[in-house]
Amino acid sequence: MEPLLHQASAALRKAALHEEAKEYILANPVLFATLKKAAERYIGGETLAETTEKVKVQNKNGFKCSIEFMGESTRAETEANAARNEFIAICRQIKLLNLNATVSLDLSHIGLAIARELCLHNLDMICNEAATGNIEVTISAEDTGRTDDVLRTYYDIARNYSNVAITLQAYLHRTKDDFDEALKHAGRVRIVKGAFETPAGLSLPRGEELDNRYLHYIEQLLASNHLCSIATHHHKIQQTVKELIQNYNSDSNLYEFESLYGIQTQQLQALKDEGYPTKLYFVYGKEWYLYLCNRLAEYPLNVFQALTDMVA
Repeated sequence: MEPLLHQASAALRKAALHEEAKEYILANPVLFATLKKAAERYIGGETLAETTEKVKVQNKNGFKCSIEFMGESTRAETEANAARNEFIAICRQIKLLNLNATVSLDLSHIGLAIARELCLHNLDMICNEAATGNIEVTISAEDTGRTDDVLRTYYDIARNYSNVAITLQAYLHRTKDDFDEALKHAGRVRIVKGAFETPAGLSLPRGEELDNRYLHYIEQLLASNHLCSIATHHHKIQQTVKELIQNYNSDSNLYEFESLYGIQTQQLQALKDEGYPTKLYFVYGKEWYLYLCNRLAEYPLNVFQALTDMVA
């Protein structure tokens, strides 16, 4: 059973990167509507207004939230600029409604796949708007072909803004060096295990070695009193991090446990009830194909839940 689940997970991760499949789904009204039923379990909605309502509810429940307008690999400058404007709108909505929320984004959504200079310009505009409301902007991880450009852009923007966070993927072997460099900047470091299919030799598979490496990075962040986000649904890791927090007597203003909306939120609820800072990660928009594939890849048996959602 275990090898079969690993194969299914790998297949779903490859499907997530299939841009032609994504475009086909977006252009096919029947297929779009059918698959969207499965996606709705994990997304805030198609619009910022829909997502805002869910964020308001979760804020009342005591959760901080992250808001991301879904999209990646934008190929036209007009689309990149439109995405930039949407992220600025998110910042303004957070300020207007006084939401306890941050912004997350893929750099390839705002121009990185076109030109790094375009991306940096758009990111600067977003970070500037966010800074007026003391809103954190988190740069998400992307596939390994973009890691250098993502990190280089982060280091450039971090020179001018302290409200920018970076996501590092624990499964990549290169992260050891990237981590040391990220610690030189004041921005929050968000640690994820890693969700993208990589060429052989670049990353660790899921398992105990990766879990230990993940915990190593979190421990270094706590020991350094560096802003960090513990972005995992792994119950054992969450429990071990609680012990590390106690060992280092960590300031609760410096760390947060983060989970994706719709996935094992009962664990995040338990952490919140125990007094730990918690954040729910919301995404919205029409480009949910990659997001859905990656959520199913994390636990392929959820495909059965997706099928149930589609026929309900």
